[in-house]
Amino acid sequence: MGKILRVHNVNDYARYIGAPVLHPLVSVIHYDELEHCRHSLNNYDVFALFIGDEKLEDLSYGQLQYDLSCHALMCVDPGQIGGKTDMGEEIHTRGWALLFDTKLLQGTELRRRMSDYHFFSYGTSEALLMSPEQRQSIVRLLEQIRLELLSGEDAHTLRIVTSMIEQILELVARYYALQLSTAVSSTNSDLLPRFEHLLRQYYNDSLQQKQGLPTVKYCAQQLCLSPNYFGDLIRELTGDSALSHIRRFVMQRAQTLLTGGASVTETAEQLGFDYPQHFTRQFKKHFGVTPSHYTHTPQYSSRASTCCSATKSTTRWNRFAMPSAATRRR
Repeated sequence: MGKILRVHNVNDYARYIGAPVLHPLVSVIHYDELEHCRHSLNNYDVFALFIGDEKLEDLSYGQLQYDLSCHALMCVDPGQIGGKTDMGEEIHTRGWALLFDTKLLQGTELRRRMSDYHFFSYGTSEALLMSPEQRQSIVRLLEQIRLELLSGEDAHTLRIVTSMIEQILELVARYYALQLSTAVSSTNSDLLPRFEHLLRQYYNDSLQQKQGLPTVKYCAQQLCLSPNYFGDLIRELTGDSALSHIRRFVMQRAQTLLTGGASVTETAEQLGFDYPQHFTRQFKKHFGVTPSHYTHTPQYSSRASTCCSATKSTTRWNRFAMPSAATRRR
């Protein structure tokens, strides 16, 4: 990895590429207007959104290499590394960038809601692919933010700018919801069976003995997706979170082990729980009774099995009942 530009504040990046400095906490950059732009590999301490109006190749994001399609939007949050190493040449690129400091959000409702915008931690292959109309709706707001910052700051400026940034994030959330819905109905229609197969294989390979319980992060990595994008796809498919799906799978496996004669301690160990007490709490939360009570009371076993089957059926049917826009919030 080459030399990294540390973007402590929004204008570290603006000055590096020769863009106008508009405000200490917010930067809006129109790459088409820059005369002496250069590549940079950046370590961000700020939030940033990038819109490419032409295909960009051989970019870096963490340890990965990727290309960015035309009209694609990509988001980064503080702590991410991305961009392309500066080899000394001047470049002419097209697109927009919005960078804003975490200090801008202090004391605002938007600060509390930033964790709802999962797309800031999506992977490089999960960029938002926008239509020309979608792109224009975001660019229009970027132009308004820039005009507001150029008009001179007063007591209302930052509230107005923050409000427009929130509008942009809500549009990105809406467009991602549409993209997720399309992905689920086409190329990712087999995602749930692959997810379930992965969980079965996890235990068939005895990975729980070394790694403990299966996690959303592990499953996402095996399916070549980022954890948040994977989680949002599963929610679009089932109406429930990936973590809840894993927990149901584990509890169904626990039920099978217990009815097969395994003790509570043996079941906890075979599932990958660190402590039997942890397993007992999870089991009681799922079935309403402790594992010991379950194994000694036959009617509970029958009731739990029926409940488990009904839950699984409901989860599968929820993919047809859940509206797409609901996938953006957990």
